[in-house]
Amino acid sequence: MKGDYQDLVDEISALLGAPATLENRDFRLIAFGAHDSDDDLAMDPVRTRSILTRQSTAAVRSWFEGFGIARATGPVRIPAAPDAGVFRGRICLPVRYRGIVQGYVWLLDQEPGPDAEALDAAMEVAQRIGLLLAEEARAGADLSREFLAVLTAGRGWQQDMAVAALRVALGPSGEGPHAAVCVSPWSGEAPASVPGAAAVCVVPWRGAREQEPHPGGGGPAGQSLAVLIRLRGADPLAPALTAISRLMPRTAGGAGSGAGNGTGAAGAGPGTPKPVTATRSAATGGKTTAPAAAAGVTAGVASGVTAGVSDPVRALAALPAAWQQATAAARAAAAAGPRLGPVAQWSAIGPYRMLASVAEEALDDPAARALRGPANPELARTAEVFLDCAGQAGRAAAALGIHRQTLYYRLSRVEQLTGLDLDEGEDRLLLHMALKAARLHG
Repeated sequence: MKGDYQDLVDEISALLGAPATLENRDFRLIAFGAHDSDDDLAMDPVRTRSILTRQSTAAVRSWFEGFGIARATGPVRIPAAPDAGVFRGRICLPVRYRGIVQGYVWLLDQEPGPDAEALDAAMEVAQRIGLLLAEEARAGADLSREFLAVLTAGRGWQQDMAVAALRVALGPSGEGPHAAVCVSPWSGEAPASVPGAAAVCVVPWRGAREQEPHPGGGGPAGQSLAVLIRLRGADPLAPALTAISRLMPRTAGGAGSGAGNGTGAAGAGPGTPKPVTATRSAATGGKTTAPAAAAGVTAGVASGVTAGVSDPVRALAALPAAWQQATAAARAAAAAGPRLGPVAQWSAIGPYRMLASVAEEALDDPAARALRGPANPELARTAEVFLDCAGQAGRAAAALGIHRQTLYYRLSRVEQLTGLDLDEGEDRLLLHMALKAARLHG
């Protein structure tokens, strides 16, 4: 449906002779028209930042809403405000369906400005956009129950029935490849829709973990958000990041996100998420790498929220396995911290793939139990860094910022407490797995 929105935005741009931008009612960017003007004022700091970062502050959003755009049924002219970085005025076309605002189309105002006939034609296009947005929101909400059933039905005939129901609900789009995304922890209900997503639902955690704090520090949370992403190609990361970028601002405290309208004023407040940026590396043949691509999503770090992305699947019956991958990747992102970033792809989480498959709960090996207690966090970290460095004392000491003799002393204490011999490969493997599993399971 993204292509439909882009076509309609381009149609409005052509009608009014100015680049148009479409946002949903939460000020999240959906599509924007091409800009080919040589006028520096046409791309003022607000519009530039809005398109690049897909976000705005709550204060700026309130300022635009103060002109009555949420209640308007026709075009609204908003004057320039140079002090706020708005060097050009705006025209807002409210996008409505059956009287309910679904979003906004924004254009830079200009002299002499579009005539009434052109504005009327543009409003007709905006109504078509409103219908699409309403249908997308309704479809996402309607599929929540079917999607949740597939993820939680277990095996056997119940899962077969759940998959069949989801296939019917998805229609033709159910035949294409999909990926699962887990955003965890998640408070509240699922959003009505997420651009680019086929379905969303909230999935409760199982067992005792429901009452435990999330490893990322987000406080008690007993549920995750599941997002079903439609894929047009083989790589699930780019569309997943697009969806996550719309969700992360909400988890970080609700400062309104995405603002192709030009509402993204200079000076975003503390905790405001940065844009999702995908980078391509020559070393990977131009393929987008998960840690690099997710590095721009910082809101999850600040709020204790992490996200995981599964490998692509073609069969809807494979969605429960994809969901397990996504949840494991989200937990790995929380456990590994900056190394993986707040968004991790299953294919990029390394040893956590195996650890997630081995046990649903932490591996409680007696040899490593002493290190995982509150009395020895320094020794546990020393052992983990030493093993991460493949047993190279010089690298480990440098990474820890300690003298090599201090490292040797700590490692001898580790051996005393665990009864393991760190010169033995199997003992190293056991301790490394136990420490990584402890991270994974919080």
